[in-house]
Amino acid sequence: MRAIQIHETGGSEVLRLVDLDIPEPGPGQVLIRVEAIGVNFIEIYFRKGIYKAALPMIPGSEAAGTIEELGPGVTGFKAGDSVASVSALGSYAEYALVPAAQLVKVPAKLTPEQAAAAMLQGMTAHYLCHSTYPLKKGETALIHAGAGGTGLLLTQMAKRIGAHVITTVSTREKAELSKEAGADDVILYTEKDFEFEVKRITDGKGVDVVYDSVGKVTFDKSLNSLHPRGMMVLFGASSGPVPLFDLTQLNSRGSLYVTRPSLWHYIATHAELEHRATEVLNWVASGQLKLRTEHIYPLAEVAQAQNDMEARKTTGKILLEP
Repeated sequence: MRAIQIHETGGSEVLRLVDLDIPEPGPGQVLIRVEAIGVNFIEIYFRKGIYKAALPMIPGSEAAGTIEELGPGVTGFKAGDSVASVSALGSYAEYALVPAAQLVKVPAKLTPEQAAAAMLQGMTAHYLCHSTYPLKKGETALIHAGAGGTGLLLTQMAKRIGAHVITTVSTREKAELSKEAGADDVILYTEKDFEFEVKRITDGKGVDVVYDSVGKVTFDKSLNSLHPRGMMVLFGASSGPVPLFDLTQLNSRGSLYVTRPSLWHYIATHAELEHRATEVLNWVASGQLKLRTEHIYPLAEVAQAQNDMEARKTTGKILLEP
């Protein structure tokens, strides 16, 4: 099989296209023929060495495809099933092994591309607004990177709940996409100070929650955008990690809350994984949740895909096709 492999950490040039043997599924594992691969910032963190992993490694965890072979002890699935997972370790490849406990069936109406686009970012948006800070009707949320894959899905879910949504984006084109997703107010942060704009929009009150995947360059002003006892949900660091922070500032700024969640802790059991994935995939299948998947790259062009993601040249979900 063809696969992308990393032998040392660094820039996108360390991503190598190689030929490897197709792996054999062990006990509790399923071999899937990968048809669509989700590209996420976490793979860039591993590539750069921000997150540690044994090398050489095949990056990736999010994939959709067809079951090729079942390992010993696997029940509930059969060869030919259309499936998806965010635990398909080594998904930047034509085949990948997945623990059966981390696999979900894909509704018949969905393509592999739709399933791969919905899984990680869709379940991330789901846990953020339903569990980490359960939004309520009438509350106000600030969502950074509003035209990104997670931002667009999170905006739609927040509007389903009945929240007022403010987003930040970098271009006028992205502003239009964010508005189409349902954002009530869109701030072009390249032209206006988002902290000032949030205070203006909320009549000086601030927002109930900030969902921040940007990190370093937005963190401080995001805290200032909260009203007293508001919550800062930091779930990514596309601009770099947040510097060391004196927690006493949370007191002086209004008894604020800060949390740094991860999807993996919100799909820790198969029951929770199935609950989140089923809701998200069914919303997509029924048309209640709209995906953007216009950025699809061949597997061999993974370096370009990651570079475009880092440079914020894309909107919605980035996919690779083997």
